[in-house]
Amino acid sequence: MRRPLAAVSAATAVVLAATSCGLGATDAPNAVSRVPELAPDQKVSIVFESYNFGQAGAWTDTFNELIAEFEKTHPNIDVTAQKPQGNSSNPATDTIPSLQSQLTAGSPPDVVQLGFSDLDFTVNQLGAVPLDDLVGKDEVQRNFDGAQHPFAPTARTLGDWGGKTYGVPFVFSTPTLYFNADLLAAAGLDPAKPLATWDEVAQAAQAIKDRTGKDGAYVDCLTKAAKDWCFQALVRSNGGRVISEDRKSLTFAEPPAVEAVQSMQNMVRGGAMPNRTQMQAVDAFARGELGMILESSAMQGNFLKGSSGKWRLGAAAMPSFAGKPTVATNSGAALFVFSQSPDKQRASWELMKFLTSERAYTKISSKIGYLPLRTGLVEDPNGLQSWAAKNPYLKPNLDQLARLEPWVSMPGRSYLQIRDGMMEAVESSVFQGADAAATLRARQDEVSKLLADGGR
Repeated sequence: MRRPLAAVSAATAVVLAATSCGLGATDAPNAVSRVPELAPDQKVSIVFESYNFGQAGAWTDTFNELIAEFEKTHPNIDVTAQKPQGNSSNPATDTIPSLQSQLTAGSPPDVVQLGFSDLDFTVNQLGAVPLDDLVGKDEVQRNFDGAQHPFAPTARTLGDWGGKTYGVPFVFSTPTLYFNADLLAAAGLDPAKPLATWDEVAQAAQAIKDRTGKDGAYVDCLTKAAKDWCFQALVRSNGGRVISEDRKSLTFAEPPAVEAVQSMQNMVRGGAMPNRTQMQAVDAFARGELGMILESSAMQGNFLKGSSGKWRLGAAAMPSFAGKPTVATNSGAALFVFSQSPDKQRASWELMKFLTSERAYTKISSKIGYLPLRTGLVEDPNGLQSWAAKNPYLKPNLDQLARLEPWVSMPGRSYLQIRDGMMEAVESSVFQGADAAATLRARQDEVSKLLADGGR
């Protein structure tokens, strides 16, 4: 950790925005006044809270390097970088409780990295500042346009709500099927032939299990710890949704979702998928003890390190359900402003611009594996061209980015109970053998009550 955050002030009441508006609404909450530019000699200190600082190795190292570079180019802005308060094994799960605690104490971080799954709550309950009001819509658009390489169109609006931009999309991936080419070959399969459907994955996974003694395939979309970004992609790819388009009813117990869960359950029952936790599976794949894993590209650095000189790493697009088009959703997070001080708000915007710049994405993508949201960088000789040429694992992600659908956040104050309740039902069905249709239906009926009363 870089400089520690000073102790928070005595608890004070915080007024949270209570207005709730849908994705297509036109009356966005939390309006603020335009903030002026900082004077060249105006000293400002801000706090940046990011779950990347709770993840060892490439994550922390890369973002510490970026913060140091930002401070060098902005000598009047001092940045304290911190991880969310909490002790979860996955620091991304601590983000909302950490922010709520600091908001209640009257001393929130100035810039916060929050998941897209939290978008509704972040805007309508926690009071994220609308960037269009803060610095002007033209300024926000100039940042997305970049000096040379604009944001991918499908990424541009992921942090928007009610016609305004609240969050700048920062880091994310689409579901990628990583595979151990040596294990596939040892099982008599051709690693150069992509596994295009889930039926093909199940058959290949069973062959790996039977012929090599190693585990076959793991789909990191099926547990509460995994959240629901990838599960939404599975359901959408089978023609369903987890929540209706008008956000008024839950639909994760409908046939498309049930069928997707049953297909994963069958892989576990047949032995093609091991019954492991999320991190157990990630570690097993890195060690070469698992043939395939559907995962975020954020794990790519770990996989490359684990495979180096030991086994060949390959990557393919997310498989489809036979006869249906694949629909990829995004993982990851955006950057939001919570400061109420005009000078800190302006300094926060400067940091956000830097962290989503062409320079920053060149480092973030090459050192961690996250998608370069400024996709033109992969063809820029001064950007990521040479790295992309040596990195075949990037192509499936870029292809899926072009047809991306957003990771949809659940509505209301109890959105986490809704999301986690759904994923608990999925996990119980896939890994504990519960009847998928009955389990999903019972849980949908239960959490739908939270949706009906506004999540109170």
